[in-house]
Amino acid sequence: MNDVINILVVDDHPLFRQGVVNSLEMDPGFKVVAQADSGEEALALAQKLLPDLVLLDIGMRGWSGILSAEKIATACPATVIVMLTGSDDKDKLLAALKAGARAYVLKGVSAKELAAIVRSAVAGDVYVSPSIAAEMLVSLTRGRAPDPLQELTDREREILALIGTGLTNREIGERIFLSEKTIKHYVTNILQKLQVRSRVEAALLAHSHSQPAR
Repeated sequence: MNDVINILVVDDHPLFRQGVVNSLEMDPGFKVVAQADSGEEALALAQKLLPDLVLLDIGMRGWSGILSAEKIATACPATVIVMLTGSDDKDKLLAALKAGARAYVLKGVSAKELAAIVRSAVAGDVYVSPSIAAEMLVSLTRGRAPDPLQELTDREREILALIGTGLTNREIGERIFLSEKTIKHYVTNILQKLQVRSRVEAALLAHSHSQPAR
């Protein structure tokens, strides 16, 4: 990837945050466009700057990192969210991934490893620190919902319902006041979560799950 990756770093510990910024800026492929010490500030900056990636702590004053991730993912769906945290709690991990994070990285990772994870996340990969990955996979398998629609957010359900009416991305965007590009991103997420290949398959799946059991 030749393009510079623009990053917003969010952590309420100034010394740690500055250390992360310094390590990232040593790589010419990264540009830290802003720093924030709260989720509220991070959301405002993300909406203003539209960074490629937000590096986000979980434990902060005010909004938690998980709530912040959810709000940023909703407002800026094209921005990749990576959690950088000291918590190896699998419940927080699962909540972070559900909120929209693409990677969950434990503090203590080396600068080289963090750089590789950031590039991987921007390229579309999902990453979980190996020390908690196995436990997370067991939890996901045990708790997988029989109804795939339960994996969707409220906004994704709304968009899926509109897809079922035959509306185009542009028409859906006009209906719910979002850009066509944002709707396209949501549709991609919906297809991935439902594990289907087309809008038609997604609409049919939604219709089949809406029918009462006989």
